[in-house]
Amino acid sequence: MQREITSIFNQNKVILRDTERAVTPYGGLSVFVEYLRKIEYAETIRQFIPIQFTSPNAIDPAETFTAFLISVLSGARRFAHASLLRFDKALHCLVGIMRFPTDDTMRNLFKRFGQAKVSEFYASLTQWQIQRLPERSEGYSLDLDSTVFERYGHQQGALKGYNPKKHGRPSHHPLLAVLSEAHFVLHAWLRSGNCSSSRGVVEFLKEALALLAKGHKIRVVRADSGFFDDKLLSFLEGLELPYIVVARMTRWIKNEAIRIREWIDLDSTYSVAEFKMQLYGWNRERRIVVVRELVKDKPSMGKRLFNIPEYTFRLFVTSLPFAPEEIWRDYNQRSDMENRIAELKYDLAADDFCLKEFFATAATMPWFKNTIFVITADHTSEAWQPFYKNRVGQYSIPILFYQPEGGPSGHQGVVAQQTDIMPTLLDMLHYPKSFVAFGGSLLRNNESRFSLSYLNGNYQLIRNGYAWQTDYNISNSLYHFENDSLLTKNLYPDQSSIATESDKLLKAVIQQYNNRIIENKLLIQ
Repeated sequence: MQREITSIFNQNKVILRDTERAVTPYGGLSVFVEYLRKIEYAETIRQFIPIQFTSPNAIDPAETFTAFLISVLSGARRFAHASLLRFDKALHCLVGIMRFPTDDTMRNLFKRFGQAKVSEFYASLTQWQIQRLPERSEGYSLDLDSTVFERYGHQQGALKGYNPKKHGRPSHHPLLAVLSEAHFVLHAWLRSGNCSSSRGVVEFLKEALALLAKGHKIRVVRADSGFFDDKLLSFLEGLELPYIVVARMTRWIKNEAIRIREWIDLDSTYSVAEFKMQLYGWNRERRIVVVRELVKDKPSMGKRLFNIPEYTFRLFVTSLPFAPEEIWRDYNQRSDMENRIAELKYDLAADDFCLKEFFATAATMPWFKNTIFVITADHTSEAWQPFYKNRVGQYSIPILFYQPEGGPSGHQGVVAQQTDIMPTLLDMLHYPKSFVAFGGSLLRNNESRFSLSYLNGNYQLIRNGYAWQTDYNISNSLYHFENDSLLTKNLYPDQSSIATESDKLLKAVIQQYNNRIIENKLLIQ
């Protein structure tokens, strides 16, 4: 066998032929190299990649990016694995890279991608790929799903959440949108591990639909029960996009399924039926299709209802008008989504490469520059310092505001509380209207700073360097915590004027809160 192909970058002619002695184990990549050449990959990457070096000794960023891609296809699951390809001269000739970059060079390239560069590069590549999709008169099926990426380091955003295989292991919880017929990942978000499946799905879907060119349309949106959410269904209905979503087995849906008496038998095992219902919180009635399966020895995809143990049931909420069995068969085509996830994880190592920086990953998302991040806590963690064990120290936590583009910067060593977050955000957004808040904007110097907390029947008001603690029954305490951080000297009743002033403010806040809750006046009419 002898064949001539052209390398990706330097356009050299490469002869492929059998040899008695093994030269490279990666000869099979020649098929992929030829594919990249035909779609003009090298020209496209060089046109769109936003990183350029001026040093004559620097490796072309397009070549470094391609070396990373080839490393992944060759089985690399860490940046360090890419170094194994540096000594394969035959592969270098095949790709057209004479100086194969080290793993550090690859890392440094990706670290140069800031928010703007990632958005620019990602958007350009996505549009280039979408333009190559064949048009379908009936449209594409858009499948939504999420998966779990286990993390073993200290990457930002790696938090404990749903993890079916490694319980308690920190993870990321990415969200995916795939065009089923094209086996094409249209859009993806990398989210923290404590996110639910449907967290942010409406905004995610808006971005995914915006990526599609005008020549493409969506035939149906399909998703599992993790996306059984009224916000998503209402959004799809507003766009007149058909959907099939697995219904979550709530008590009300179970009761309605149990009451079904008219079933259509498809064969000796399967039967179908349907009903309409409006769940609590829904603004309309929706159609629900039911598939009943007779329990046999083989495992079933459905769930058993306790009142009918001999059957398993699968329920789908849908806006399509087709027969129940057609809805069921249509949704079953979504099973190919698991193959896309498996390819990303096991073939492309999507769950292994990580630069430990969540914001660097989040910066790739179109919503990043329009987001204000608020980072705080509920109380301090367990500590050995005595200060953090008393009532004041337990609530000595920071509040951080991060705005990627513009916004205020600096540090304020003032008393603050969680109720200050909302007015501060509204100030950052330049909100012009009046509103009700039990805190003040941290951007305004004329605000009266205080912090109020309640624990086990005891109130605490921190203001002007003093901590007033009372249960309005037996115990009353006043401490100057700036001079007495361990709260050893009770100044009450010696400093009765300060205690009286603090108590008036405390009672005023409690009274306002209770009255507005009772009279439903937390909003300005």
